Amino acid sequence: MGEFLAATLSFPTALFSFALLVVVGFWLLVLVGGAETELLDGEESGTAVGGLDALGLGGVPVTVAITGLVALSWFASLVGTVAVTAIGLSGIAALFAGVLVLVAAVVAAVAGTRLVVIPLRRFFRADRQPSRDDFIGRVCVVRTGRVDTEFGQAELTSADGSSALIQVRLSTTHAETAPLRYGDSAVVFEYDPATDTFWVAALEGN
Repeated sequence: MGEFLAATLSFPTALFSFALLVVVGFWLLVLVGGAETELLDGEESGTAVGGLDALGLGGVPVTVAITGLVALSWFASLVGTVAVTAIGLSGIAALFAGVLVLVAAVVAAVAGTRLVVIPLRRFFRADRQPSRDDFIGRVCVVRTGRVDTEFGQAELTSADGSSALIQVRLSTTHAETAPLRYGDSAVVFEYDPATDTFWVAALEGN
């Protein structure tokens, strides 16, 4: 037990031991309702979120990614510290070995956390409100007698399988062509927020 405590308080494990205590304390607060897992996901944490995304650790709350990094870094550095101690290095050699352990622990933690984060993303996927822009590029089916530059409605099926009746207008670049008719298919290529309508173009093969 004494050797274990000595290892946790030795460089570089001591750096992660303190961070691990902070992480454990945070999750205890979460358990009693004193904090939320999304605590660090606000706009003011954009730099942190961007950094985690760059490491391939995005898609989950920042606190979850940091917890994985700290826990795995602590464990990897503990193993490395015990190995260095067993070898019997001292002085400059021990310090140099500690730096190598520190770097290796961080690299291993990033790789390990990435493997853990991948399956967790599906559970933390934000319930984002659908946007009108989500319809751009999708195919719709005309549900009125005609669709021209001034009138028309079409039915569009979203990615989640739900359908919506949207106001559509035939693109002015296609105005010289015959209006779309009931049952014709068209591609949505632009949304006009001023009129809450979608510009469409006839789908080839109608």
